[in-house]
Amino acid sequence: MNPVMEAKKTMILAGTIARVSSISTKKLILHEDEELLIVNKPAGMPVLPDGWEKDAPYLVKLLEEQYGKTWVVHRLDKITSGVMVMARTAEAHRALSMQFEQHEVQKVYHAIVVGVPEWDQLTARHPLRVDVGHSHRTVVDHSKGKSSETAFRVLERHTGTSLLEAIPGTGRTHQIRVHAYAIGFSLLGDTLYSAPATDLIARPALHAQSLTFTHPASGERVPFSAPYPDDFQTALEKLLLLA
Repeated sequence: MNPVMEAKKTMILAGTIARVSSISTKKLILHEDEELLIVNKPAGMPVLPDGWEKDAPYLVKLLEEQYGKTWVVHRLDKITSGVMVMARTAEAHRALSMQFEQHEVQKVYHAIVVGVPEWDQLTARHPLRVDVGHSHRTVVDHSKGKSSETAFRVLERHTGTSLLEAIPGTGRTHQIRVHAYAIGFSLLGDTLYSAPATDLIARPALHAQSLTFTHPASGERVPFSAPYPDDFQTALEKLLLLA
């Protein structure tokens, strides 16, 4: 791991957080109603307070300053960008949490990976064990791991990289990142899981593209999606020029 490259990535992510915390929270909102908020979470911002940086901005704090009490239904890793649903009432929180627990919510991610798969679709079912070692990695463990499933589909092939759709059937920590690594295609920028260092993006190239669930008030099935953030879009555009 190149310490200069890692320091550069840290500075870029810190700059991202500073920019996000200085803009209106309204710009993060994709949809709002009396029951819920749909948010486009920026990469580099934690959902809840970071144990190492307690004074740093976090998503729930920003939302509650604007909207009052907000309930967390699910999470995204700090480094992951994309769509999230937050509840505005206890009733909505219970209804949405139940949907997540019963795997009734469809979560679709987009990931840029290193390498070009020969397959068009593949489902990874490696059992995973979380929080291993000093780096808190998730690992494939066939004896002690929990059952896990991620369905991958190739969206674009470039020169040396690809854009994949990833639909997790379970919700293990770092699941998509580890399953991608396990099938031989680490996420671009994901040095924790053996990707080579890169200047194309300062984080693992993973974006929560869409969520589909049953609205707790209307009972209708509703889809929401989040556009790519600038760093993800820029990396894709540079890779397309190499294709």
